[in-house]
Order: sequence, then structure tokens, then C-alpha cells
Amino acid sequence: MTASEQQILNLLGLARRARQITAGEGLVLKSIRSHQAKLVFLAADAGHSTVKQFINKCTYYEIPLICRFNKAQLSQAIGQARTVVAVEQAGFAKRMIELSNDAEEITK
Repeated sequence: MTASEQQILNLLGLARRARQITAGEGLVLKSIRSHQAKLVFLAADAGHSTVKQFINKCTYYEIPLICRFNKAQLSQAIGQARTVVAVEQAGFAKRMIELSNDAEEITK
């Protein structure tokens, strides 16, 4: 894991402690539809239907999507077993996108 990837996960944990994230499929979908989500993290090892659903939703609502981390990494970062996480605070989302400099990993 690179230093920037570790920084992203650290920021995700900080955002959770600041109560600026939503975790879980249903809650994240609701957050996307209401335009509260500024950035969505989807586990790279998520199921096919889940991946398709969130790629379609994030594309339609124009929300950046990062699929770089697996379930274990995301779960450890936020302290809960989750496959999908939405960041709802623009500052956190902006910094995480800046740290994720690999354009292939972000879908806009």
C-alpha cells in the first residue's frame, strides 16, 4: 500500500469520527439520490450486482467513485464491516480525490 493510499484511509477514519460519512448500501444509495454524497468508496471485491448498481448511480448523479480498496481495508478504516462508504463533507472528499492521483481508479 502506498503512502497516499494510507493517507486516504486515515482521512476516511477521521471523517467517520467527525460523523461525515454514511456506510452501508441502503444509506449510501439514499445519500447519493439526495446529493449529500460528495465521494463514494466501493470495495474492489464487492459483488457484481453491487458494483454495477453503484457505478450506474454515481455516474448518473455525477459523484466520484473510488474502487481502489477491498472490504477489509474499508472496514478497518471506519471500524465497521462495510462494502460501500459515502463521504458527505466536501473538504474531506476534495482531499481524498487529490490524494488519489491515479485517474483510472476514480470514475466521474
